[in-house]
Amino acid sequence: MKASWEKIEKNVAVLDIEVEAEQVAAALDKAFKKVVQKVNVPGFRKGKVPRAIFESKFGVESLYQDALDIILPDAYVAAVQETGIEPIDRPEVDVEQFGKGQSLKFKAKVAVKPEVELGEYKGIELEAEEASVTAEEVNEELERLQKRHAELIPVEEGAAQNGDIVVIDFEGFVDGAAFEGGKAERYSLELGSNSFIPGFEEQLVGLEKGGEKDITVTFPENYQAEELQGKEAVFKIKLHDIKRKNLPELDDEFAKDVSEFETLEEFKADLESKLKERKQNEINAKREAQVVEKAAAAAEVEIPEVMINDEAEQMVKEFEARLRTQGMNIEMYYQFTGQSVEDLKGQMRADAEKRVRNNLVLEAIAKAENLEATEEEINAELENLSKLYGRSADEIRSIFTSNGNMPSLVQDIVNRKTVKFLLDNSKTA
Repeated sequence: MKASWEKIEKNVAVLDIEVEAEQVAAALDKAFKKVVQKVNVPGFRKGKVPRAIFESKFGVESLYQDALDIILPDAYVAAVQETGIEPIDRPEVDVEQFGKGQSLKFKAKVAVKPEVELGEYKGIELEAEEASVTAEEVNEELERLQKRHAELIPVEEGAAQNGDIVVIDFEGFVDGAAFEGGKAERYSLELGSNSFIPGFEEQLVGLEKGGEKDITVTFPENYQAEELQGKEAVFKIKLHDIKRKNLPELDDEFAKDVSEFETLEEFKADLESKLKERKQNEINAKREAQVVEKAAAAAEVEIPEVMINDEAEQMVKEFEARLRTQGMNIEMYYQFTGQSVEDLKGQMRADAEKRVRNNLVLEAIAKAENLEATEEEINAELENLSKLYGRSADEIRSIFTSNGNMPSLVQDIVNRKTVKFLLDNSKTA
């Protein structure tokens, strides 16, 4: 096989490919063995028609499409490997010559990964930040834990207060008509959580157990259901139960109950250490994002539309996976928000373009600095994944290999090494 290529546009290449006549003959043989099983010729059992009789009756041309389907994919892949181009989309194939006793000649026009012209990526200035924790932040974290471990006490007499958990039935009406999604029974709601429409929770304060009330609220102008945006609604409420939080004392006993420490002071010291570690991790992540974005901003690259679309589709899949962990699915999300998949992809377009640009620049820097993933680093990554998923490293490797995801795993390692390289060669302003 012979293959050559030329770039006809900035990110478009054309492969010129010729496959020897012997391979064409072999493909025609395979096509005949496939097609002959489906034809009926008087005097012959199905699948037993001689090749010469088949061709005289149906013509050798009847085998051409099947033969092309057999030979083209492998020839294209081999040409890509031989020329070293990096396609990012399906090719447009134009067959110029194909027939019995002939070689196959075809052109494949395909979008390729764009070239990156790197700017200055060493010595990038980053802001100096220190991970410090105040006593107030430690106390706020302690109070969050206190509320989390609060005991809920039923309130038999008296009115609901801000911070109480109320169990209610409600049904909403707009212009006197009930609307979809506006009704629930025995719904638990924490007053003051601001999880409902503005004004809803405040009007339940003061209502007693067994009480009923009509409350009026106005849906926000940016409410997810377009038909309710800016509309006034009346909700009929029945309050079944009130539960009030009984906060535990913040003392040594509390520390023993919620941690392995004997005293509250020891527990607070541990909280401070963990908060500081969390802040440091946030600072590290921020510095990584900044150094990559500054390196990407200094580079020049023209990103093909197909790469942005593919990345946006990948981001939608990631979003869908996150929804599933929350007990939702993408269809429910579209129903609740009134959006379509194209709307969601449109929202993600800017981030998708940014992600593609960053990855292309990181790849270019890795290539310029000869940064590669070693076998030891790949094995270490597989070991980490094996602990995460409870399967052996060999199993993980086999799964990644069979799914064709090993290159992505290797690229992730290289990207992390490249980010570390950028940080190691940055300077603090």
